[in-house]
Amino acid sequence: MTPSDFYGCDPEGRNPVQFERGERPSSGSIIQFLRRDGAGKPCRIALIGGLAPRKCGIATFTTDVFEQLGVHHPDIAVDVHVIDDPLAPLEYRGHRGVIRADRVEDYRVAARRINEDGVDAVWLQHEYGIFGGDCGDLVLQLVDRVAAPLIVTLHTVLEAPSPKQRAIVDHLVRRASRIMVMSQHSKGLLQRLYDVATDRITVIAHGAPDRPFGRVDAHKAQLGLAGKRVMMTFGLIGPGKGLETVIEALPTIVERHPDVVYRIVGATHPNLVAAEGERYRDELHALAENLGVAHHVAWENRFLDTDELLDHLEACDIYLTPYPNLQQSTSGTLSYAVALGKAVVSTPYVHARELLADDVGVLIDPRRADVIADAVNRLLDDPISLQAVQRRAWEKGRETIWPCFAAAARDLVESVIVTPTSNVPLLAVPGFAGVTAMSDATGMLQHAIGVVPDRRHGYCLDDNVRALMLMGAADAVPLAERQRWATVYAAFIQHAWNPDARAFRNFMNFDRTWCEDVGSQDSNGRALWALGHAIRHAPDEGLRHWARQWFDIALQPVSTMESPRTIAFAMLGCLEALHCDGAHSEAKNVLERGGEVLDALLSEARRPDWAWFEAVLGYDNPRMSQALIGAGTWLNRQDWIASGLSSLRFIARQQVSAQGHFRPVGSETFGRSHEVLPFDQQPLEAWAAVDAAATAWHVTADQTWLAHAEIAYRWFLGGNDRGVVLADIVSGRCRDGVTPQGVNLNCGAESILAFQLAHYAMCGLREGSGERDPLSTLPVKNVTGDHIGATISKGMHKLAST
Repeated sequence: MTPSDFYGCDPEGRNPVQFERGERPSSGSIIQFLRRDGAGKPCRIALIGGLAPRKCGIATFTTDVFEQLGVHHPDIAVDVHVIDDPLAPLEYRGHRGVIRADRVEDYRVAARRINEDGVDAVWLQHEYGIFGGDCGDLVLQLVDRVAAPLIVTLHTVLEAPSPKQRAIVDHLVRRASRIMVMSQHSKGLLQRLYDVATDRITVIAHGAPDRPFGRVDAHKAQLGLAGKRVMMTFGLIGPGKGLETVIEALPTIVERHPDVVYRIVGATHPNLVAAEGERYRDELHALAENLGVAHHVAWENRFLDTDELLDHLEACDIYLTPYPNLQQSTSGTLSYAVALGKAVVSTPYVHARELLADDVGVLIDPRRADVIADAVNRLLDDPISLQAVQRRAWEKGRETIWPCFAAAARDLVESVIVTPTSNVPLLAVPGFAGVTAMSDATGMLQHAIGVVPDRRHGYCLDDNVRALMLMGAADAVPLAERQRWATVYAAFIQHAWNPDARAFRNFMNFDRTWCEDVGSQDSNGRALWALGHAIRHAPDEGLRHWARQWFDIALQPVSTMESPRTIAFAMLGCLEALHCDGAHSEAKNVLERGGEVLDALLSEARRPDWAWFEAVLGYDNPRMSQALIGAGTWLNRQDWIASGLSSLRFIARQQVSAQGHFRPVGSETFGRSHEVLPFDQQPLEAWAAVDAAATAWHVTADQTWLAHAEIAYRWFLGGNDRGVVLADIVSGRCRDGVTPQGVNLNCGAESILAFQLAHYAMCGLREGSGERDPLSTLPVKNVTGDHIGATISKGMHKLAST
């Protein structure tokens, strides 16, 4: 089986589509975990940024990364997703996809393709100006949707960003597994101003070419510059380059060194040309004419490819970056000039301060023509000093040449790639201490800070009904202990009933005061489900009869609630009750009404690419499919079984990655029409997937559902997008989920219970997988006449009415 073949179906629900099943396990065994076999396969990354022939620094850098990884580390396969300028669209070669910067749908399509490609990491080049939207915020449409670990290179880290710019960077930081910058200064800003942990930041200096030292005369001759003292600036031309200051310095320089020529190489920035044409370049021409140095300025008004640029750089003696903006954190041309052994005269912007430290170059004040003239003349006056500066620059450049950069880039990519981290046997029995640590005489507390219960948030009905279900399933826990705690959780459920409202409350403060008169519909539905489950599975007969009484009390009012998940939960509870009392007419009626509602919802919401009950996905998604399959089996409605299986195939397909591991619908998906976002991933979804797959297997005997159950369960054990182990077998605790950066370290009740219940569901599958065991053939028990039930019946109804 390949991951993309998982549960293929006709979204219209007409007929299941045959799909590959791969190797099948023998009868009675659980299928081996399905995952990509990485042996011998290269790492694959999605690289997002500009690309040549686009003429901008980000495009040049992205192209360099792509090419240099290919040269030095061909084991890393690189898919380039190009950000294209809608004002000047270009044709690109060798790319995986093109994202038009102003089209929101392009970002979403790219994210889907990246996820479907099953890449190991995503590497985004960020600069505000290359993405569409307000300050480039359309990039967030992509990063919110990719599942692989995200690396973000911040080419600009602003010390005083606008509120919008700050919000974008904060969002990127939250999403990223690792942040790359090219200067220690940028790293310091991220730590100090953006509160990014040190271990999440990687500093990699801008890469540069490796060429021999001392070939300046040969390259001057090639360019017709023999006998000249050559100064040079390269890059896209614009007012932010400070070129006018160098031209203003030329009269003083030329007076002492009349053989000097200042070469300005590069086209005017295309955005500037679109806004005002060549006005800035014309102003520079006029300035040189007025100062009488026009014949000492040579213009190369075009964007050079890399090899030609390097030849031009080799032909210069002194390279100048007179930028007035001292916050510029990266300059690729500066890195190139240093690596080629040029004497650099520069203003002390961020990158220059770091790269030219220790006399590697000469730092000068911005907008000071007299200072530039003095620095250049001192270098040209003393050829020995000039060559010494050039030699120091070339030696410094050996730290940043492409082989070094590529090695650092490889290490960066490998640092975020997910590797299996768990050797836990699939069905290792979890401890029980994590459950009891979250419980007291009142019930089970909701939340934890790390592994310590957080009393500030008190209790909720949802967790206590799940805890009661666990006491019926956890046969590895001593019976006496299960009976003890089941009574505590049952008492919480009993106390949650509000007889005036004829509904359950949900949230309780730590001081045992209720936060509301009526809880959510879904919490009421879960309570009914747990009561039905307890009728069948509670660890002693007295609790089973208690559950039957409360099930009858709550059934009618809960069955009138209209939330689709509430309906599904109620149906699941009725199925459990009917297995013990097949003559329970009201439970059967609820099952019939619920099946009609869910089937109608599915028919109404279905479209060719969306076989689901609603236009949105939420939490506990597979429960609706599970309930419809179960109702169809019990009531012999083959159309419901088919609809339930069709919808379950759909949701299973959404929750299996291209690599073959489980990827729960992320909580950020909630409320988004016809979308699936990957984070944050929560344990409840994995448990629901295991249970629903078990139901599908019982009905169909299709062992593909065993495979899906196992894949979902292995999510707890490290089979997830970040390779993190959430479950602690010793204590039985479970972390609260998977985030873009890794694991949520808190261990709340919902997570612990989801893991524990998923474990026992997997154990049930192991025991039953040797034979077909559909729901309709399970034994039916009638307990209504038992003397224990008769004894407590009066007390139950009295309590329910007071």
